[in-house]
Amino acid sequence: MPTIWIIGDSTVEDNKPPFRGWGWALPEFVREGVAVKNHALSGRSSRSFWEEKLFEPVAAGMQAGDMLLIQFGHNDEKDDERHTDPDSTYPEHLMRYVNAAREKGALPVLLTSVSRRFFSEPTSLMYTHGEYPRAVRELAKKEKLPLCDLEADSRKLYLSLGPDKTAELFVRLAPGENPDFPDGHDDKTHFNAYGAKEIVKLIVNELKQYPQCAAYLKD
Repeated sequence: MPTIWIIGDSTVEDNKPPFRGWGWALPEFVREGVAVKNHALSGRSSRSFWEEKLFEPVAAGMQAGDMLLIQFGHNDEKDDERHTDPDSTYPEHLMRYVNAAREKGALPVLLTSVSRRFFSEPTSLMYTHGEYPRAVRELAKKEKLPLCDLEADSRKLYLSLGPDKTAELFVRLAPGENPDFPDGHDDKTHFNAYGAKEIVKLIVNELKQYPQCAAYLKD
């Protein structure tokens, strides 16, 4: 059985409801006989995911004919031990995953980080990922890899919806609604189930542009 492996951060992981990363929603869109194994984990960068050896079970399980979806960046930006530089250590760490997939005969796919929900005005959305998306685009071009430009796609989606409709994609909790957030919560990074499905549709549309990726997906 071919497998789609996923590595990334909290915007990708299955997560605890009401939080849902887009990896949770992907199985609905794959062909019968294709497995999805989501190893994404909250708070991880391309560096810390590797250093914590979270990739080891993925590397051990990957086989020829599998696909590996790689989305990091949200935590690579952080100014702590997870940090990577978009012009050096970030692409270097991404290449570790790319090379591991290639060695197993699996297909690596790069994704830019999904956009956050920060509107400066109703028709203007802030860029919050700096040079990291550019680094992914350049690496995909250099290595001739399939690319899902999720930052660009999600920006277009948010701008088409506007601030109020975009907010419906994210976790928003009223005071007292959830014991983990007694004062309420208005998240601008993490999706609810509806949002995860809308984001994964963007990814599926991008993957279908590549025949080698489309083979894993429903028509």
